[in-house]
Amino acid sequence: MDVDSWELFQERLAEIHLAEDSAGRRGEFLYRGHTDSAWGLATTLERAGREQQRISDYYHAICQAKPQIETFTRTVWDLEVWPKVEELLRRPDSFALLQFLALGTYSYMAHLRHHGFPSPLLDWTRSPYVAAYFAFRSASRPVDGRVAIYAYSEKSFRISDYSMPAIRRFGPYVRTHKRHFLQQSDYTYCASYESDGWHFGRHDDMFGLEESHQDYLWKFKLPWSERIKVLKILDTYNLNAFSLFDSEDSLMETMALRILQFA
Repeated sequence: MDVDSWELFQERLAEIHLAEDSAGRRGEFLYRGHTDSAWGLATTLERAGREQQRISDYYHAICQAKPQIETFTRTVWDLEVWPKVEELLRRPDSFALLQFLALGTYSYMAHLRHHGFPSPLLDWTRSPYVAAYFAFRSASRPVDGRVAIYAYSEKSFRISDYSMPAIRRFGPYVRTHKRHFLQQSDYTYCASYESDGWHFGRHDDMFGLEESHQDYLWKFKLPWSERIKVLKILDTYNLNAFSLFDSEDSLMETMALRILQFA
């Protein structure tokens, strides 16, 4: 939906929260900000040209990179041996998939995601204001002049047809990069079972079904012209590049905004 101001976005979001509460299905919302409203919900793995990749193939790839990453980071990830993983990924039930992801794999995949390795994890935040920061962060005007903020609520009831793509949430509790906690991060993945095992799927395919078994998703498109106003409001609550990334580069970005744009 198009909303023409930051204030109107806050009003519409509050209405959705109230409606979900009244319907008795209010769970914890997740949010995501896009600097261009035309972008879809694509993972970095999809953007790397690896759509619908078999999960076992992806596991082999990240295991191949693991010795070099552990040497450089001086961190060791305790991943399951291949025979156990192969056994789990051959089973056509989602519990087996969750077992696989719980075997130290989630922590490792989240670390890879934060450092730019193509990932099937779609990153979200539990804060609509963090999402708003990422939506308005870029100084480049999008083609249609609007940014986007997504709000997502996971449906509690799941169907048992594993051949259909389903979106599942990991949860925030994982040992990984500190940015995960600074940004109140959470992750989802989309997967379905096919004849040769589990495959990662596309979030956009699932949300585009418009059927009763899908999760709840809202997309707000706000004018990019609200950028400086919104970033200045967020900065008054110490929500800025420095508080979210905690690096010297992000400090420079924050100071430049305050001195050159907010004055």
